[in-house]
Amino acid sequence: MTKTDIFDSSSIVRHLPETPGVYRMLDGDGTVIYVGKARRLRRRVASYFNRGHKDPKTTTMVAQVRDIEFTVTHTEAEALILENTLIKELSPRYNVLLRDDKSYPYIYLSDHAEFPRLGFYRGSRRRRGRFFGPFPSATAVRNTLSHLQKVFPVRQCEDTFFQNRSRPCLQYQIKRCTAPCVGFIQPEDYARDVRHAVKFLEGRSGEVIDELVRDMEAASAELEFERAARLRDRISSLRRIQERQYMSGERGDLDVVACVGDGQTACVQVFVFRHGQNLGNKAYFPKVPAGTDEADVLAAFLARHYLGGKVPREIVINQALREHRLLEEALGAASGHGVSLRTSVRAERRHWLDMAINNARAALQLRTASQAGMQQRFEALQEALALEQVPERLECFDISHTGGEATVASCVVFNRDGPLKADYRRFNIEGITPGDDYAAMRQALTRRYTRLKRGEAALPDLLVIDGGEGQLSQAVEVLQELQVDGVSVLGIAKGPERKAGLERLILADTGEEVMLPTQSPARLLLQQIRDEAHRFAITGHRQRRGKARRTSTLEEIAGLGPKRRQQLLKQFGGLRGVMAAGVEDLASVKGISRGLAQQIYDVFHPDGAG
Repeated sequence: MTKTDIFDSSSIVRHLPETPGVYRMLDGDGTVIYVGKARRLRRRVASYFNRGHKDPKTTTMVAQVRDIEFTVTHTEAEALILENTLIKELSPRYNVLLRDDKSYPYIYLSDHAEFPRLGFYRGSRRRRGRFFGPFPSATAVRNTLSHLQKVFPVRQCEDTFFQNRSRPCLQYQIKRCTAPCVGFIQPEDYARDVRHAVKFLEGRSGEVIDELVRDMEAASAELEFERAARLRDRISSLRRIQERQYMSGERGDLDVVACVGDGQTACVQVFVFRHGQNLGNKAYFPKVPAGTDEADVLAAFLARHYLGGKVPREIVINQALREHRLLEEALGAASGHGVSLRTSVRAERRHWLDMAINNARAALQLRTASQAGMQQRFEALQEALALEQVPERLECFDISHTGGEATVASCVVFNRDGPLKADYRRFNIEGITPGDDYAAMRQALTRRYTRLKRGEAALPDLLVIDGGEGQLSQAVEVLQELQVDGVSVLGIAKGPERKAGLERLILADTGEEVMLPTQSPARLLLQQIRDEAHRFAITGHRQRRGKARRTSTLEEIAGLGPKRRQQLLKQFGGLRGVMAAGVEDLASVKGISRGLAQQIYDVFHPDGAG
């Protein structure tokens, strides 16, 4: 239909079917502002335009609707799954939104024939080996790996490191590894430690303890008291971990999910149990339209979080849901097994549910306090810089390089909630004189604000430049050339002897230097965004420089193609190992002739002999 300022809902509602489906509400620009699902499309959509009581959020949303699109599905469960897919794809402003992680972290056991490794893994699970998880966070994985290393000293180093050892590393010295790299442990003994670690990860630590007790008693009977003492300590450590991490009597998979809100913000706390073992917990803060109640937030979270991922057979929740059965049906259909949502629980489940509620409440209070502090800093910044209004969005740029090599510019973005990491950007600077910070800043600003002029993101209210008058003038010129209006520009110049806390703040409009007390909220905000820009820039620079140094030197050698370069780096554990290798060592690598080995050696040792 043609979109006008006057929206005739009746003409659309009249033609909607009384079947399950998904509807999409669009504003005057054709942007989807809300996605919903319904058992009966016509009845559900008509309810938005009836004169009956509607909450303020719905009233505001309906006033912006200029068109409605719909998709018919066979069942309401199918509609729920499609609704979830569309919300993830379109991010409508009036839906509860959950930022998707790239992927869940796992513990990975490699398929090495004799000495497999345990390690952190995130990504596709198509590689050979075993995966344990998923874990709720990277911290939970690392904590579990740390516990494992203390009890079962299975190596966690990468294969390239493992294959090029001539003596044990520090992990052996601190008793976190048995040094299989240099043959300090027999394969059968190492296999036993791996088997125990796997049983622990499968929730069968009781079996491991029983086996260790038998071994300890046998060692004691054979008068091997040192070995018996080591086994005793291992049993004691394993029992302590078991006390902290296990839900007694549980063997299956279970999640405990609690939602706590204050009308403006909500926190969802998720505790993850696999094979009865507590793998950790994580707090989520969905983007919630004002006025959304906790039950609606929780229902939306369960759909966004679990549909398309791994779903446990049982989920304990702290809110009764209106669409309880529908969610169970949709999650069951997506996972291929039955899923039970439970609110009435007792004993140990009640203990964990209360813990999840308390954690959610504490996390929400902390976030609210942090947001209040950030709001205070933004207001103080307005007053300190005499801005017309409190800024909504800040952007800060910094440049990082080493002697002009691998120059990278960073752009970080803050709003009144803190860092907006999804809006961060890095720029690899090319085509300038090495070390020319002015040209680097100009290139980064031009690329950034050309894109913003095209509407790729919102313009900031305040642009912060980590630099003095020279960098500041570049920013002003770029904004003028691109005809970007309404953006204030501030430079943060290094103080005397580059001491922290003595930086000069320079306003581009007047050239005036602003002096702020060291502990003023405005200065703390500027220091925070400047430090974040510096961190983001130097991280990008190091990555770019490291990549260049790993590959560029070898790429310049004629006759050394990608496969041979990769083979060399693998054999010697990186470029440093290749540089240290002699001609004979290089020639021993498959595909490297004596002549090519001499050529490689000469590149790194122009004054030496092979």
